[in-house]
Amino acid sequence: MQLSTSARSLRLVVCSLLACTLVALSAVPASAQGPARIGTAARRKPFTDWSESAHSLRDSLVSVARAQVGTRYVFGGTSPDGGFDCSGLIRYVMSSLKVELPRTAAQQASIGDEVSPDPQRLRPGDLLTFGRRGSRRVSHIGIYVGEGRYVHASSVAGRVIESDLSRTGSPLIKAWRGVRRIVAGAEPDSATIRKGDG
Repeated sequence: MQLSTSARSLRLVVCSLLACTLVALSAVPASAQGPARIGTAARRKPFTDWSESAHSLRDSLVSVARAQVGTRYVFGGTSPDGGFDCSGLIRYVMSSLKVELPRTAAQQASIGDEVSPDPQRLRPGDLLTFGRRGSRRVSHIGIYVGEGRYVHASSVAGRVIESDLSRTGSPLIKAWRGVRRIVAGAEPDSATIRKGDG
């Protein structure tokens, strides 16, 4: 008997809610009910504005990173005036958008979302991590700028440079370990990877 009373009470509540919803919908003017009568901006796909915002953030990161190309390499460096090391560069670039990062490459390699290191899935602004061959430890970091290229502070070059991900293997080039994504959203970089070293 108790179950049937509960079921009847539930049915009354659901019916009341449905009736209220129908009354509320009938009170809305016809011009506001259908998407065919709504302006172009309102007909956009959900999250379009958010996706465009993510693109804009990534474009800003790329601009700031590329603006540092040529700045001298300084171990422990964190500014364009004093020079950069790899993690100092990444921290500086991300701080331009008020994103705080830890100081070292190993610490930075543990933040954000881990992403597949498939070059076709990379997005500008992704952090690329590197390490010595034969070691799992991250000891270098750069920022992906699109079209198979990334910006990093190179101790070998003695400055901030832009390199190609498909560069040839060399004892001086550290192995690519993985990808960390700080700025989420929108589509991956669709450009093909170019051959050669940057």
